[in-house]
Amino acid sequence: MQQLYSTRIFIIAFLLQTFVQDITAQNSIKPKINNNTYTGIEVGSKGVKMSVIEIGKNAQSSGAFYIIKDTSVNTDFISFSKTTFNATLNGLYSLFVTAITDYKIPANRIFTVISSGVKMQAEKEEKTAWINELIDSFRVKIKEPGRKVEVVDVMKEAMLSHLGIVPEARRYTTFLVDIGSGNTKGGFFPDGNKKNFKLFQLNWGTKSTTNETDKRCTEDKTLGNYHKQLTRVLWSAENSEIIYAVNSSGAFSLSDNIAVSGGIAWAVATLLHPELIENPVVSVSFNEVEKFAEKIYKNYNSLSPSSLSATVNMVEEKELIQKEAKRVHQVFDQKSLMAGVGLLLKIMRQFESAFETKQFFLVKNGQVGWVSAYVDDTITK
Repeated sequence: MQQLYSTRIFIIAFLLQTFVQDITAQNSIKPKINNNTYTGIEVGSKGVKMSVIEIGKNAQSSGAFYIIKDTSVNTDFISFSKTTFNATLNGLYSLFVTAITDYKIPANRIFTVISSGVKMQAEKEEKTAWINELIDSFRVKIKEPGRKVEVVDVMKEAMLSHLGIVPEARRYTTFLVDIGSGNTKGGFFPDGNKKNFKLFQLNWGTKSTTNETDKRCTEDKTLGNYHKQLTRVLWSAENSEIIYAVNSSGAFSLSDNIAVSGGIAWAVATLLHPELIENPVVSVSFNEVEKFAEKIYKNYNSLSPSSLSATVNMVEEKELIQKEAKRVHQVFDQKSLMAGVGLLLKIMRQFESAFETKQFFLVKNGQVGWVSAYVDDTITK
């Protein structure tokens, strides 16, 4: 038994090492601007994200891209109010100007898109006109009436995410789960080629789960009531969508690894394993994420930047942990962390119960990956 246990630990360590090495090579920071440098600006459910990246030759096959700048503005577009509309328009405009003025990226190498999460939420609430108005207003603001602003559907975004995030060496053995703000998408390539993609999708993301829980809280805004209502929202999501989506995914026999990307994956990896702050990929188990969720609710102060860096002696590492943890807390407050981790757990639980041999990997820079694949796909056509 001990020998079997030791063998399993060795296999897990080897898988993690090779996965991390592949991802590290894929998104190493290389700060230089040249003709292979592009910018992707995405309007997502929670806000507007900008990624300035250098694309390597044939990025879809090699996964070679280098992050120069990755930033975002939180605007909560899917609340569909005049305030969040204006904040989103201004965020989109300011990031576009930043790409041109600060990074000297010409307009024809700046790609602007609306995410599938926004598209799905707008269709659900019959708010598609808000997307069209945002696009038209942006074109007027930047004085580019012909500017292409693609509204990406969930199939294309999921496939591009896989191509951009997962290294080629792991492409046909990895099932991707990309938890966004407004939805969750992903899947895998079942036939060992890039022509066929098996889509996995849920109408739940970190922000949409948070919003639905907030609605149920009505007048009682206490943390205890939020926790109770979140449990109900996640139970409903699990039984109405998650169980079926995972069971019908077809990942059992073809996918050895479950890679999870999105903002909540970055947040969990950062706060759960601060000692691995420089690792772009972190291996986790269902049990440790479950304990982490309990800590968010019952002992949130232990996740503060100062607490997380308390056991580190090296000054540089301590500062790095504090800086990145602070970024997480600027993006996610306690309640949105509870919602995002709760959703992550519901998804992991289904894979855990059905596929005991699968390995879970949290990819920190996943949001950049689909942009690199989108750019490469566009410029090679």
